[in-house]
Amino acid sequence: MDGKERALIVGAGVGLSAALARRCAKEGMAVVLAARDAQKLAEFAREIGATAVACDASRRADVERLFAEVDAGGDRLDLVVYNASGRARGPIAELDPDEVERSLMVTAFGGFLVAQQAARRMLKQGHGTILLTGASAGVKGYPRSAPFAMGKFALRGLAQSMARELHPQNVHIAHIVIDGSIARPNDPRLAERGPDAMLSADAIADTYFHLHRQHRSAWAWEIELRPWVETF
Repeated sequence: MDGKERALIVGAGVGLSAALARRCAKEGMAVVLAARDAQKLAEFAREIGATAVACDASRRADVERLFAEVDAGGDRLDLVVYNASGRARGPIAELDPDEVERSLMVTAFGGFLVAQQAARRMLKQGHGTILLTGASAGVKGYPRSAPFAMGKFALRGLAQSMARELHPQNVHIAHIVIDGSIARPNDPRLAERGPDAMLSADAIADTYFHLHRQHRSAWAWEIELRPWVETF
């Protein structure tokens, strides 16, 4: 398929998503960034030549509008990354069911909505990569964090099922377990923990892009990333 490679990053913000967007732009890809508040991304989008689109990933209509805008911008979609997630913290006996529902809708259902739309296009064009951002909570549930674990466990199951279904059709699916805190620019926590005791967003972005470029004779469906000093 002719034309510039295109990437869509959903749940975009100033951390990992920004690092990945810069990496994609550096590699010559056209980038679309989606977030509930697209205005917050306007300056960054101009900086790297990306397009910013408002989208609540938990809402089917929003996701359909997002992909309609993506379609209007070109006839190919090579990489889709789902970074959005929701959290509701607290003791299990005290959690607000409405907040739990919202968390699950963003983390799990939103992941499904975006992955489904991406898969439809990639199956039609015959190739593509869908990356779902997980967390250590997706493989082990922590106390006072049941909703986050529920959502991330569901996202991991979605990725595994999709990989088994779509890998033989030349669509690469991968789930990335982020096990540790991601350092922010000029993060004061680095002075306490050490320069590489937290995950570097740029280093994570390198891994994401490597997954996108993996040869299909050796595709990974899941990879875990953590600082070398992190216990697990």
